Amino acid sequence: MSAQDIEHEFPKLVVDGWKESSKDTPDYNCFAFALHDESDWYSPLPLRGYYWPADKIPRNTTLPTMIELYRYEGGFEPCENGEYEEGFEKIALYVNERKNVTHAARQLSSAMWTSKLGVKEDIEHPLLSSLEDAGLKDDDYGKVAQFLRRPRPSTPALAFSFPLALPAPRDS
Repeated sequence: MSAQDIEHEFPKLVVDGWKESSKDTPDYNCFAFALHDESDWYSPLPLRGYYWPADKIPRNTTLPTMIELYRYEGGFEPCENGEYEEGFEKIALYVNERKNVTHAARQLSSAMWTSKLGVKEDIEHPLLSSLEDAGLKDDDYGKVAQFLRRPRPSTPALAFSFPLALPAPRDS
């Protein structure tokens, strides 16, 4: 999708600013992307190719169900706001007029937000309101209704244990 197409679909991005962070792909959606999962398409629909922990989470996209999904899949808990907190990773859940969660955005360590736009690109955007709309049409995101957080996963330093010099080869 071109930048012009994205800005047509989300006109607030023109004013608020944004940048593409990856090319379009149907391999994963925003719900998976919020969990750093770039190989699954999370959906409660019982269709081949979709992922949903149906034995643990009801098959719907209501706000309580999606809170449970992120708690189960990623250890996220509800929190008060989307303000950046050092040491925490946050997710914002958008809800439409029918009270279904339609989109998830993840806060980066830079305090920017990142979103996967359906099968389209991943983008970075400074404001969650950039993607908000009336939530009336089927493809509308609606408004942010819930924030979740968890301690930011740390990347352990790689530790190698090997001699600084290789031993001399042996004569056989």
